[in-house]
Amino acid sequence: MTAQRGKDLLLKVRNAADDAFVTVAGLRARSLSFNAESVDISHSESAGRWRELLSGAGMRRASLSGSGLFKDGDSDERLRTLFFDGAIINWQVIIPDFGILEGPFQITALEYSGNHDNELAFELALESAGLLTFTAL
Repeated sequence: MTAQRGKDLLLKVRNAADDAFVTVAGLRARSLSFNAESVDISHSESAGRWRELLSGAGMRRASLSGSGLFKDGDSDERLRTLFFDGAIINWQVIIPDFGILEGPFQITALEYSGNHDNELAFELALESAGLLTFTAL
């Protein structure tokens, strides 16, 4: 895989009107991280007293975050509504030349900020809330 432009990593939210995915407008930075908890099964007879982990037993989760310019568009209204409703809906993350991650997420943080001589910006954070699927491109 060759180098990719950061702007091509897209975060898409399911639109309430027609159930299609729409790109979250104004994003300048996005991040996707995967985490897995481990399950320690070590005991007094573990080989060399090294920790042992149970394969495939821990909880997995994905976190999404983004920041950008507040554009007061349809996607901004959608984010605001989803946050205040505490809704869990399907989102998509398009990773160029790699694949599409899709599944349920909940917005866990939504922040607006701005200086008097600068643009209004926003930040959001999402946490996975169920099974995620990955489709290779």
